[in-house]
Amino acid sequence: MTTDVNDIVETIIAALVKTLPTPVTVTTETSITRDLGLDSLAVMDFVMVLEDQFDVSIPMERIAEVETIGDLARTISELRGHA
Repeated sequence: MTTDVNDIVETIIAALVKTLPTPVTVTTETSITRDLGLDSLAVMDFVMVLEDQFDVSIPMERIAEVETIGDLARTISELRGHA
């Protein structure tokens, strides 16, 4: 992973820690729905926070392809033009 993606991962994890009701270890391989237990509404709310934070718009078809924190970080990096 590039430094940009690593920075994005750190930002995502920091935002998740504030959102999750219980402490969870989060890595790039963490499944957003399975491991974190986020339902579709929670995922959409979280994505909106990230879109604001990174000044990107993540299309619905891209969100559907995201399974892990690493996938999400790479998607944001690509949308920011750093891939």
